Amino acid sequence: MESETQAASDNGTIAAPESTPETGPANVDPAAAAALAAEELATARALAEERLNELAYARAEIENVRKRAQRIADERLSHGRKQLLGKFLPVLDNLQRSLAFDDSEALRGGLQATLKGFESLLASEQIVAVETVGKPFDPHVAEAIGTRESAEHDDDIVLEEAQRGYRLGEELLRPALVFVAKRVPPADA
Repeated sequence: MESETQAASDNGTIAAPESTPETGPANVDPAAAAALAAEELATARALAEERLNELAYARAEIENVRKRAQRIADERLSHGRKQLLGKFLPVLDNLQRSLAFDDSEALRGGLQATLKGFESLLASEQIVAVETVGKPFDPHVAEAIGTRESAEHDDDIVLEEAQRGYRLGEELLRPALVFVAKRVPPADA
C-alpha cells in the first residue's frame, strides 16, 4: 500500500481514498446517488403498495370467513330448532285430542298419552328424569324445599318430589324440588 501511495505522489496525482462501509464511496456523483435513491424509494413504495393490497385482501377474506361461519351456525341452529319443535307437534296433537273427551276416564287416558309423548320426546333428546324419591337427599341433583316428619324413614331421605329434576346426558338440566324426612321417634317408644 505504501508503494502505491508513493508511486501516485511521484506521478503528481493524488490517489482517491478507498471506500469503506462507514463512509461510502468517496467519489459519488450526486445525480447518480439521487437517481439510485429515487429508484430504491420507488421500489419500496411498490413493495409497500403490494403489501397494503395483500393486507386488504386478507382482511376481506377474514371477514368473508366470519360471515360464512355465522351463516352456517345460524342455519344449523335454525335446523336444530325446527327439528326439536317438530317433535312437540304430536304431543300437542295428543293434548288437543284429550280435551275433546267429555268423560274423565278418556281425559285421563289422553293426558297419559300426552305425558308419555313428552317423556318419549325428552328421552330422544337424551333428557332423563333424576330419580330421588326413597333415596338419600343429594344436593347435587335436588333442592330441599321442606321437611316432613316420619317415623318410618331416616333423616334426609327424599319422601316426595314437588317438581321432577332432569339431566341432559351427565349434566344437570334442572334440579328436583323435594321434601325430605325428619325422623321422629315412634309414638309407642
